[in-house]
Amino acid sequence: MNTTELAWFKSSYSSGGDGDCVELAVCSDLIHVRDSKVQAGPQLAVTRGAWTSFLAYAASG
Repeated sequence: MNTTELAWFKSSYSSGGDGDCVELAVCSDLIHVRDSKVQAGPQLAVTRGAWTSFLAYAASG
């Protein structure tokens, strides 16, 4: 899939006004992550399992 075709949305944990925003796009097998300020910049794509593990680790502090 061409990543320009993805439906991106801002994380609910992104800050509201100062531009520090993370955007996500969810596909059937991958989660794509990017900086909203650099839409044509680098992106990270991870499997759903890796994303779930990352979120659990981040939530554990």
